[in-house]
Amino acid sequence: MYSSAERAYLEVKERILSGGLSGGELISEGEVAGELGMSRTPVREAFLRLETEGWMKLYPKRGALVTPVPPHETEHVAQARYVVETAAVRTLASADRTVLIAELEASLARQRELAESADLERFAVVDTDFHRAYVVAAGNPLLTGFYDSLRERQRRMNSVALHRRSIDIERIIAQHERLTRLIEAGDADGFATTLADHFSGVHELELRGL
Repeated sequence: MYSSAERAYLEVKERILSGGLSGGELISEGEVAGELGMSRTPVREAFLRLETEGWMKLYPKRGALVTPVPPHETEHVAQARYVVETAAVRTLASADRTVLIAELEASLARQRELAESADLERFAVVDTDFHRAYVVAAGNPLLTGFYDSLRERQRRMNSVALHRRSIDIERIIAQHERLTRLIEAGDADGFATTLADHFSGVHELELRGL
């Protein structure tokens, strides 16, 4: 069982990561406490923890401001992911990829189901897990640990992108399919090029130097 403070923390953080609370939005202890059926004290503890982690900024007697995604963070995270993901796929080019391909195929099927039901929040999570699968398969725990440190920022980025009206989920799935086929073929160079195009299209950025 979670404590009230832990429950408040997890609930508010989930809303931030899923895009339910957008950057720049001001929320109060009272409204969150009311929604969760608890006193303000555990919510205040949760807000302090979220401020320490950089997800919000507290203003006494006014409330808590959800921290917007910092300038250039999307580009920085995408560049870091690009380095890790391409390195992982180069390692996998000389390994048995049978189990990994089956895992990626299962993920693609799940992505299609979520796209059909327009479940954007769950799609963002599955999207994140799709990319993580081949990083883990490369078998380098240091790279996996670094990649996982980006996970929450990555998920928030995906949620923001998916909530834009212009986003094309079918195109994302098609690109994931293409990445899967390139991994299956052991084509690390083709994967690197397609991944850069994928990041540029989804997050509307240009990855400099890639």
